[in-house]
Amino acid sequence: MARDTGMAGKVALLLWAQTLGLAGAQTTHLLVDPPWVPPVKWDQVKLTCQGLGATTWYKDGQIWRQEEEDHVTVTESGTYTCDRSGSGLSPPVTVSDDWLVLQVPAQALLEGDTVTLRCRGWWNNTVTSVSFNCEGKELGRLHDGTELTLSPLQLQYSGRYHCKCRVKYWMSEKFWESALVAVTVHDLFSVPVLEGPPEPTEGSPLILRCISTPSLLRPRTPLLYVFYRDGQVLGGPQGSPQLLVPGLGVSHSGNYSCQVRFKGGAVWKSSAQLRITVHMPVANATITPSPLSHQVRAGDNVTLRCSVQVGSAPVTFTWLHNGKEVARGSLLELRDIDVGHSGTYQCVATNQLGQDGHRVFRTLSPELALEVTPRSPWITVAAGIGGTLLFLLLLVAVILAWHLWHRVAARNHQERPPPDPPEEGEVLYTHVVVTKRAGASPCATTLQDPQVTYAELWGHQGRPREPSDIYRNVL
Repeated sequence: MARDTGMAGKVALLLWAQTLGLAGAQTTHLLVDPPWVPPVKWDQVKLTCQGLGATTWYKDGQIWRQEEEDHVTVTESGTYTCDRSGSGLSPPVTVSDDWLVLQVPAQALLEGDTVTLRCRGWWNNTVTSVSFNCEGKELGRLHDGTELTLSPLQLQYSGRYHCKCRVKYWMSEKFWESALVAVTVHDLFSVPVLEGPPEPTEGSPLILRCISTPSLLRPRTPLLYVFYRDGQVLGGPQGSPQLLVPGLGVSHSGNYSCQVRFKGGAVWKSSAQLRITVHMPVANATITPSPLSHQVRAGDNVTLRCSVQVGSAPVTFTWLHNGKEVARGSLLELRDIDVGHSGTYQCVATNQLGQDGHRVFRTLSPELALEVTPRSPWITVAAGIGGTLLFLLLLVAVILAWHLWHRVAARNHQERPPPDPPEEGEVLYTHVVVTKRAGASPCATTLQDPQVTYAELWGHQGRPREPSDIYRNVL
């Protein structure tokens, strides 16, 4: 069976780490040629000790050689280390002599790379029916080949691998299983973090930065950046990790994120979402009096309300009377109005924006004049409100229209023509003269009483009769 189980895997990890400067304080490294781990003795492995100062070699914990040269060729299995007088002791490398060995490349493995695993029999004996396993799960079975290629590498490919196969030995075949070898896939670049102001103000520019650090193992990795808002592409792919959005509006509020891609396209990572809310500075403050009537009786109450057309909460209000602060809040209650309340009123609306509230915005309403007339119990609230002027204009228009209508009616009455004269033979009675005689009944009717006389206004021939004639007839 395999000897030194698991040792080869540990050596591989340490070797990769030390070779690429990942082990912190260690500065003395062992390089393996051919570049496969664990190395096997039948490959005549060459070990190179990198570091400073004189070199001392150790085998299985014992001093093996002291040479000026920094490299040796190994023909025996065992665990090797080297010590440099100026940089210290290297991590160990174990040369295997197992019946079956799973080898991986002696280099750091990164996302997007292609890696080949190979299963080898002792002294290159023929192996068949090879299967590769990771963490107990079979990845594939080969009937003729001895190598398995993984591409592109992903972080989830990290784990402990081993192989199983049939090994021909002399005139027989045996089933063997290799020792576990740890495979670690390193980040090609870090998961990006999107940076930007979470609460910018309207009209200001928005600068977004997608921060992702390439691996020290491959610091010049070409990366591309894509920016999103609410799942829609906002900018990119581009080589710059920064995006400028000029002239923000309320519509720019949303959930932002960015994605970093390896230029080859095999690896990509997305940031967490960043909620950005565009805030509005306060603007267009106005005062609304209540009651809406512009005249109230002395002693009544008046309420002034301050509001803004736009502005992100929270908004605070300050009231000024003749330029001096008198109250705070959106409502100003004036009780028992008297002459002392005369003057001009204004409100100041304020909101503080930005992540720390360091940006302060203010807007001042137009003046509202409150005048108390000492000679009258009426108080006139004169505000620059368009409704007041409109009401007065409508009232004047109604008065003018009424006056004009009456003048036209009077003129038409004066210019009306006289009535046409009656036709010939027609009698027009204008009034009745009643006379009484002694003995006459007071209840006599006009048809029975001879004292009821009808005066003719028009005579025959269509000619008006003279008043004297009418009077004589009546008498």
